[in-house]
Formats: sequence, structure tokens, C-alpha cells
Amino acid sequence: QPWLSPDNLRSFTEAIVDKGSPLQNCWGFIDGTLRPVCRPTKYQRMLYSGHKRVHGLKYQSIVSPNGLIVNMFGPFPGKRHDAAMLAESGIMPHLQAMRDDHGNELCLYGDPAYPLRPELMAPYRGNNLTNDQKDFNKAMSSVRETVEWGFADILRLFAFVDFKKTQKVFWSPVAKQYIVAAILTNCHTCLYGNECSMYFGLDPPRLEDYVA
Repeated sequence: QPWLSPDNLRSFTEAIVDKGSPLQNCWGFIDGTLRPVCRPTKYQRMLYSGHKRVHGLKYQSIVSPNGLIVNMFGPFPGKRHDAAMLAESGIMPHLQAMRDDHGNELCLYGDPAYPLRPELMAPYRGNNLTNDQKDFNKAMSSVRETVEWGFADILRLFAFVDFKKTQKVFWSPVAKQYIVAAILTNCHTCLYGNECSMYFGLDPPRLEDYVA
């Protein structure tokens, strides 16, 4: 995507730093989401998430500070862990190649479910954290919540994908509907912006450039 050029990636990192991020090279955020579905007639145990206590399909998403969903990968069974989704998505080699216009290595930031890598950062873990570590986690949590806004935009614009009783995995293309809704949400963001782009003060690309 041309809008993920090294020059734009540097502007992403600067916008995130301006909002209080202690990470100087973070250009976006990664997270998984579970979309509830109607209880299926088969494979119920596979689609059941014990954490959320609901049947569903999971998706992995990367959101940039200009408000766009950079990558959406899925679906996965509801019981699948975020780290397993990351491994199966094959996104890591692409993240390793991300550089700004000065050649600096960049990273994404995710929740504690993700492994630590130079190209993928996560909060400090454990109960005996120093004050500096706690401050780091708090600062990064405040900017990372923008990834949730991306998921919320999809449901706000296409509410039918959030209506569990109609999301029947063996009766309709549930996953295709959600991913297409994500693409159309990006198109809407290109035209009108969204909460994330306004928060970071970055304009999304023109619709013509995005769909090109």
C-alpha cells in the first residue's frame, strides 16, 4: 500500500509519540477480536471461547494512527489464542521489513498475549513491576485502545455483523461479511475520517489512493 510508505510510517510514529507513547518507533497496534455467532449445530467446542463464554470467530487486526485497518486476518475458531493467530497469519516477516525513511526499525504494540520481538512490543508482565515499568504500561495502554475503536467502527457502520442470531456459520458467509465490512469501513474512513484519525491528527489517504 503506497500510504504505508517509509515517510508515512515515520509520521505515524511521531503522532503516537506526541500522544504520550514512550516507544519511539511504534507505528501501529495489533489485537484480536472475537465476533459472536449463533451456536452452531456442529463443531461447538471448537468455536466456543471459554474466556468470553460465547461461540464465535476470531480475527486479527492491525490499526494505524490514520484510522485505517492495515491488515485483517481470519477467521479463526473462537478458542484460538492470539499468539497462535499471529503465527498462522504469516505477518511477522512483513513486520520485520518495516522501516521509516531514515532506515529505523519499527514495531507494533499489542497486549500481553503476544510474544516479545523487536518488531512486536507488549506490556511488561508480572506482579513485581517497577514504577517506570508501570508508567510505561499505563502510557502505552492509553494509546493502544485506539485499536478497539477500529473494531467499534465496523459494528457501528454495519450493525448486522453484530447481530448474533443471524450470524450462522454454516448458513451464510459470516467471515466474508465481516472482512468486507472492514474494507468498506476503511473506505468510509478515507471519505470522512474517524475518531482514531482525529485523535492522532492524521488524515487517511484519499479513497482513490486506497482502492487503487
